[in-house]
Amino acid sequence: MSKCVFVMGANSAIAQELIQLCVQSGQEVVAGGRNASVLEALYGQMEGVHILEVQACDSASVDKAFEQLADLDKQVDGYAHCVGSILVAPLIKTSDAQMDSVMQINLFSAMYGMRAFLKHAKANGQGGSAVLVSTCATGIGVPNHEAIAAAKAGLEGLARSAAATHASDNIRVNVVAPGLTDSPIASAFLKSDMMRAASSKQYPLQGVNQPLEVAQSMHWLLSDASNRITGTVLNVDGGFRNIRPLVK
Repeated sequence: MSKCVFVMGANSAIAQELIQLCVQSGQEVVAGGRNASVLEALYGQMEGVHILEVQACDSASVDKAFEQLADLDKQVDGYAHCVGSILVAPLIKTSDAQMDSVMQINLFSAMYGMRAFLKHAKANGQGGSAVLVSTCATGIGVPNHEAIAAAKAGLEGLARSAAATHASDNIRVNVVAPGLTDSPIASAFLKSDMMRAASSKQYPLQGVNQPLEVAQSMHWLLSDASNRITGTVLNVDGGFRNIRPLVK
């Protein structure tokens, strides 16, 4: 049974870069997403990538996807959770439906995916590594980010606790926390040169993330090069979360 990385939310911009990195380094990939035709268009001609249709926000669907790994003769030793959404709104203008959606997409989907991966990795007894995607807005108060910050803070708590629970199984769990990333999900905030410039100035290292920069950090956390790192949040945010630039 060959080992591989399971990438959940494989249609996202970061996931696409991560899958490219995995394939380039000789790893096989299971690309999981809600629309098989979209994934087929992205990866259908890519050697070493196996497509699974899975609804990340449906625990039964996630469990079924991991059960299908036996049919593919795959043992997953890496798991990347690239499912997420953005909501920028003050809490007083956030509806119940929006709260539920943000929690389901950003927190509960991560819990479903991690539970299935941890069961799979623990049963195989070979250890493994998982990496989840948070946001820089969990570590510092950012206006109008209440719902998404709460969901992603829960995700970080999930990762730390799972890392502690499964350290004895040699399963590592880490998080990347990007700043604003130039991707379709963030297009509303980067749709003009003026908006892009304003966003860039928020970061001590001016600019916005490229998906590849986030993917490279995730790929490293999944690799043996980081085999002494678990339970950490790696900030890929141009210093936004931890430092303040000199005012000139």
